[in-house]
Amino acid sequence: MHYANKVYDQVVAANPGEPEFHQAVREVFDSIAPVLDAHPEYADQAILERLVEPERIIAFRVPWVDDAGKIRVNKGYRVQFNSALGPYKGGLRFHPTVYLGMLKFLGFEQIFKNALTRQHIGGAKGGANFDPKGKSDNEVMRFCQSFMTELQRHIGPDVDVPAGDIGVGGREIGYLFGQYRRIRDSFDAGVLTGKGLGFGGSLARTEATGYGAVYFADAMLAARGESLDGRTAVVSGSGNVALYAIAKAQQLGARVVTASDSSGMVYDDAGIDVELLRHIKEDLRGRVSDYAAQRPGARYQAGAKVWNLAELGIHADIAFPCATQNELNEVDARQLLNGGVRAVVEGANMPTTLEATHLLQENGVLFAPGKAANAGGVATSALEMQQNSARQSWGFEKVDAKLHDIMRDIHDTALDAAARYGHEGDYVVGANAAGFEMVAEAMIAQGVI
Repeated sequence: MHYANKVYDQVVAANPGEPEFHQAVREVFDSIAPVLDAHPEYADQAILERLVEPERIIAFRVPWVDDAGKIRVNKGYRVQFNSALGPYKGGLRFHPTVYLGMLKFLGFEQIFKNALTRQHIGGAKGGANFDPKGKSDNEVMRFCQSFMTELQRHIGPDVDVPAGDIGVGGREIGYLFGQYRRIRDSFDAGVLTGKGLGFGGSLARTEATGYGAVYFADAMLAARGESLDGRTAVVSGSGNVALYAIAKAQQLGARVVTASDSSGMVYDDAGIDVELLRHIKEDLRGRVSDYAAQRPGARYQAGAKVWNLAELGIHADIAFPCATQNELNEVDARQLLNGGVRAVVEGANMPTTLEATHLLQENGVLFAPGKAANAGGVATSALEMQQNSARQSWGFEKVDAKLHDIMRDIHDTALDAAARYGHEGDYVVGANAAGFEMVAEAMIAQGVI
């Protein structure tokens, strides 16, 4: 661990004021200690020093004009972290909290997540401190056009393929692609993923991250002779990931009783009505409080989290944090333990703090880290790239079947790596070790670059 600790101290000193990035690096370094012990050549080749430094960081201003004619300016970024396994791949996030440190954390995580998919894609992340909420379609269009005017210089189907993330859905991807096509005078469908079905998008992409998390959970339980059928689950969030995690879990026989947003949470003992929640969140752009108002028997709690099971008076078997980073802390973890939770599956990126992760694992809870469990989104983005390259369009069932196979393979790969390095059943060690090995070996094979 001396080597890893030395490099971690260098990361903290060189990247002040970026706690999310520090946390992501610490989590990976802690869990790959047995890999570093088994491969002293990684230190000789300065793999960690190279891995924590992005290959390229692009920062730029994004000027745009609002509907009142006022000029606005936001900050835009693209962090191209590592391309040892393939072209950079990772989402764009439009949210007022976006800053460089957050994108470095997300891009660093993306390296290992993408490696685990075995889809030959590198890691990247980007975005802007722009808030699409409350903006008109024309304002969002003008912002996206300005953002892409700069970004288009740095991306391409074989260079860097962005996708959507928080604040960047089908509307934003459409505007971004239109501007790329106009400037480049080229219909490079593979330059962005998450596109509309009419111009190169893939069926099942919207559902993929939520579905993938549930497929991973199902594989994790199946490895122990169990299943989701008859289980009670709590899910945080109410965006795409949460919606489709709820939908797939209930298809597999679970009863999902919670959803949430930034205003609070809703508890529905009968099981969340997915179609009603989707209508409120996607069609009406409403809040979970609106769900409770329209759903007999549902209870809304303002400002509350979904983890306080005892206060809700329920026992739950499995938890899916599907909202945002660090939403599940040590206090929340204790509440989950008191409520009988036996498995936690991360649908969001790093939603569980290190302290909470350790507490859950120490108490025998199965823990699936996001870089493994929520890889379904980027895996299906890579499937979209394949369809674009071949000028094909696959049916929903074919894409979903491929996603299911990829998630099972990620599960088995992580489980195998954990056992090889003496941490049987530890998916955090397994996912990090397996992804790190793939990237490290590729970096060594390609020389010092």
